[in-house]
Amino acid sequence: MELIDGNQIAATLIAELKADIATIAGRKPCLALVRVGEDPASVSYVRKKEKTAEEIGVTSRIILPPIDISQEELFKLIDSLNADAGVDGILVQSPLPKHIDEVAVFRRVAPEKDVDGFNTINLGKVAQEDDTGFVACTPAGIMELLARSGVDLKGKHVVVLGRSLIVGKPIALLALQKRAGANGTVTICHSGTANLPALTRQADVLVAAIGRPEFVTADMVKPGAVVIDVGINRVPDATKKTGYRLTGDVHFPSVAPLTSKITPVPGGVGPMTVAMLMKNTVKAYRLRR
Repeated sequence: MELIDGNQIAATLIAELKADIATIAGRKPCLALVRVGEDPASVSYVRKKEKTAEEIGVTSRIILPPIDISQEELFKLIDSLNADAGVDGILVQSPLPKHIDEVAVFRRVAPEKDVDGFNTINLGKVAQEDDTGFVACTPAGIMELLARSGVDLKGKHVVVLGRSLIVGKPIALLALQKRAGANGTVTICHSGTANLPALTRQADVLVAAIGRPEFVTADMVKPGAVVIDVGINRVPDATKKTGYRLTGDVHFPSVAPLTSKITPVPGGVGPMTVAMLMKNTVKAYRLRR
């Protein structure tokens, strides 16, 4: 069993981006980060993105609307960023307050600045294998992890557990693409799938993105499979100072010994998400030049 070290791979990618940005004369790429409210996880995520941007030379603008901002007011804010020639990428941090339609917000971000990859046009470009679009950061990070770990999906059965727009559907589309590292045969499973373990046991590569702590157990995994654990869940744990421990969607102690390669939680897919956001921001900057 080999651990896929997301921290190390992300650090390598960040170093590559830093070197690339250092060659840019004049204005550097600019990322606008919009965070509505004070959700603790969102505060932490935005801080991490801001820190990484600073590290590699991307300019970040942090915009903090009040939690009671109306959807129309948020739309106006996004429109102003869409029109701002000095902004290359826009990310609206989720989750948003319940009175705001997240999908409508994702659609409002101009496709050419949608570095989160959630705009309808960019999702369509993924399906059409159009490289001018932007791929959602977590699925893009998974493909990067696989490529840099020597995992070629050609001829492999890839089983995706989860069908969200953020991970499940995009990673399935990416694995299917007719390009180097992809060309997999893909099955998507979800809460309505019958006889789920029988399907997951067929996976050469299993992507767990269902959002349920330690859901995938040893009886659901084929020996020698590659397992990518996308989940990050807080489970109560009185032995921890925080009162909880972080765990993935995979029961790591029982599953890891069966696998050929597996991502840990934390330290697997998570670090790649921020790195791919920066990669998308640099791409947006170059496409707009």
